[in-house]
Amino acid sequence: MVQIPEETAEKSDARKAGFKTICEIGKERIRRAAKKIAEENPEAKFDGGFRVLKCDSSNMKEVYYNPAEYEPSLFTRLEDNIKEDRTPEDLLFQVMLDLGVLLSSKIEETTIAGKKVFNVEDNYLIACFDEDITDDVITEIAKQKPYYFVLRDSSMANDSVATNIEQIFAAYSPDTVRKVL
Repeated sequence: MVQIPEETAEKSDARKAGFKTICEIGKERIRRAAKKIAEENPEAKFDGGFRVLKCDSSNMKEVYYNPAEYEPSLFTRLEDNIKEDRTPEDLLFQVMLDLGVLLSSKIEETTIAGKKVFNVEDNYLIACFDEDITDDVITEIAKQKPYYFVLRDSSMANDSVATNIEQIFAAYSPDTVRKVL
């Protein structure tokens, strides 16, 4: 369902029932329908969950500077090009959009060596945006042979991890398309 968050009329029954927007009505209808289906079919394995997404600004910082503005302190501000208030889920959905992966795709969140890893559509896309990712984490991901693997530039524990990514994937999953944010 796609719905613009249009406000309900001030004196409407929906507003009186506590629904400030049409989106809230839609979400409640989906919840009730899912509950009814689950109650009517208790033996069926049914996932009545849904995702609520909204359009927002880019996850990336503005990194365009006038040459006259360049100074040594500028480089420390360029170390991470992702806005500080963005969550790993924000980054995942941006990557999914960039790669043409359906936003309705199955997403599993797992942990490898204490790092949160997203597995989209059974290894089609694997992403990890945590800090201090080690060779061990990269190796475990490569062994799963994803079609795409995505991580943040600032995620790697050190420079040797950045260097080793190519060798690790060449050994375990040479066809994986690697992308760094």
